[in-house]
Amino acid sequence: MNLPNKLTIFRILLVPIMVIVPYFNIQNSYLGMSISYLIMNLIFIIASYTDHLDGKLARKNNQITTFGKFADPLADKILVLAAMLILVEDGNLPAWIPIIVIFREFVVSGYRLVAVEKGGKVIAASIWGKLKTLTQMLAIILMFININDTNKYGAFINGNLTGFPLVINILATVLMTISVIATIFSGWDYVKNRKRFIKRLIENREKGARPLFP
Repeated sequence: MNLPNKLTIFRILLVPIMVIVPYFNIQNSYLGMSISYLIMNLIFIIASYTDHLDGKLARKNNQITTFGKFADPLADKILVLAAMLILVEDGNLPAWIPIIVIFREFVVSGYRLVAVEKGGKVIAASIWGKLKTLTQMLAIILMFININDTNKYGAFINGNLTGFPLVINILATVLMTISVIATIFSGWDYVKNRKRFIKRLIENREKGARPLFP
């Protein structure tokens, strides 16, 4: 197994560590931020950086593999959804956001599985998918900067925040909103552009021809 794939697996292994941190019930805080949130944010940042690093190394060393194309976005989904559910549990993120993300991932994953089962190649992420992942990760990093428990999605609208917490909350809310839009568009773009290719795969398979997939 090459290094990029090892980094992908490492990113997945960091998720359960991040999830169990709140259960240690660490009461201390630093600059108004919970130590638990700081630790989770650090883990999330490290995991997010491995996403950038494994792709960069795979392209640089020509180590792009089918496993990497499949596992890399899967690792991103696991990491992002775990972080979102932590934020939902703490009341800092509305549940409809991860619901949209989960719905999109089920649809896209279904199409990928059909493509693979019919003999096609695993489909790499589109520009919309990359925008989705980037904005999700940046938004989550900012939402984990939870000063005095004030960094709830859209909290700046109430006008109760000032200074640094206000700036962080605006940025986190805007980026999270953009990520939701990118999630919807990337899902729609995937279904629209891949449906005809999957149909062609099925037809070629039935005719006994070698399937083609762009």
